Amino acid sequence: MTQPNILKLAKLGDSQAIASLMNRHLHPKGITAKVAFKDACLEVILESAQVPNQQILVAFVRKGLMALGAASVEKVKVYGQQTGKEFPAWSKEFNLGIVEAELEALDNEQSSSNPQTLTICINLSGDTARGLTNQDFEIIANQISTDILSSCTDVFIQKISISNGSSVITKER
Repeated sequence: MTQPNILKLAKLGDSQAIASLMNRHLHPKGITAKVAFKDACLEVILESAQVPNQQILVAFVRKGLMALGAASVEKVKVYGQQTGKEFPAWSKEFNLGIVEAELEALDNEQSSSNPQTLTICINLSGDTARGLTNQDFEIIANQISTDILSSCTDVFIQKISISNGSSVITKER
């Protein structure tokens, strides 16, 4: 099949065309996609030598199907399976209509001028007999916080309070 024909068929909900498009991206990573319509639902089985990464691949399938805009696809079930195993290691089901509404809400929330506050509490405990001090706890808590909050952008205010081995970090954007 040529590229325009595959795209046209995939937009019409052709499961073989959808599988072909997915496999173009997944085969180089050692993953094979098998796609079928079953009970008014698009089922996608992702198979590889190791159990496929659920978070990354569900996002890949969701994003691809949303971009494809196949009107006939409303409900999707994605399975991750190790080659040679009888049953999937994981499964995820989602409705494309709900996902679209969630994405719009998230976009609207992020473009809002109202600041959003994120608070992280880290409770650390240790043995003072081993030489751990409050300063050690502060360093550890700050490093953990930095790692967790590294994906936050547009941070305007950062408040850090540490007492009795507990660290509370608040970032506002």
